[in-house]
Amino acid sequence: MRFTYAEAMTDPSFYLPLARAAEAAGYTSMSVADSLVYPRESDSVYPYTADGGREFLEDKPFIETFTLIAAMGAVTSTIRFTPFVLKLPVRPPVLVAKQATSTACLTGGRLGLGVGISPWREDFEVMGVPWERRGRRMDEAIDVVRGLSGGEYFEFHGEFFDIPAIKMTPARPFPILVGGHSEAALRRAVVRGDGWMHAGGGDLDQLLTRLNRLREDEGKAGGSFEVHVISPDAYSADGVKRLEDKGVTDVIVGFRMPYEKGPDREALHTKIENLERFAEKVIARA
Repeated sequence: MRFTYAEAMTDPSFYLPLARAAEAAGYTSMSVADSLVYPRESDSVYPYTADGGREFLEDKPFIETFTLIAAMGAVTSTIRFTPFVLKLPVRPPVLVAKQATSTACLTGGRLGLGVGISPWREDFEVMGVPWERRGRRMDEAIDVVRGLSGGEYFEFHGEFFDIPAIKMTPARPFPILVGGHSEAALRRAVVRGDGWMHAGGGDLDQLLTRLNRLREDEGKAGGSFEVHVISPDAYSADGVKRLEDKGVTDVIVGFRMPYEKGPDREALHTKIENLERFAEKVIARA
């Protein structure tokens, strides 16, 4: 089992010391949140809060994902970074491929690219991307990013993207991890991804059962496939063993409620104490 430390929407000056502390404590990865803008008015519903509210995001600091990973990567040597998740279809995939391959090279391959479809219609609007057929756009974007990360000439001719034969240098492949709980997201993770990222909530056992069935149906039951989950079981060594028995490869743990309104007032030393305490009680035993 591998352990991912999650911290987001906090004082930007905390991230580098937190990355160093998590690495020293034995965490495998650190997740990195992604958010582009906060619209003044919105009818969008956030799928992972009980009431669908989004107000907790207002005035929360978000450093651009690849910029933050590069900064944390420069002060660490082993810990991996997993965007959780990058809103891929609102971005030009060629640019994402350049950012991701550059980040992977600068960090010595310590990138697992978590991607998903933004729940915010406004993200699509401000980026000039149609909301309609966003799932199919996501599929093509994954194909483009993967193709360009290989370092050879790659061309793509699809419904949304028409790319002549081009090459990126330097290039370094990385696993693509697909987030989401819908049937389409699970299938996309199996068919196009190297793993799946659970966003918390829902019936985890049911989601894992469906994910495994899709892997069997697609002939991908064997081999390496990453399964990242958020679960109360992750906070004990016995619970970690139960998750491992269900096929989970990575657990994502955090030590404060991220959906509270207002600024994060937790001190840096408290955050470090919390992540170290978990490492002593769970990581060391698991």
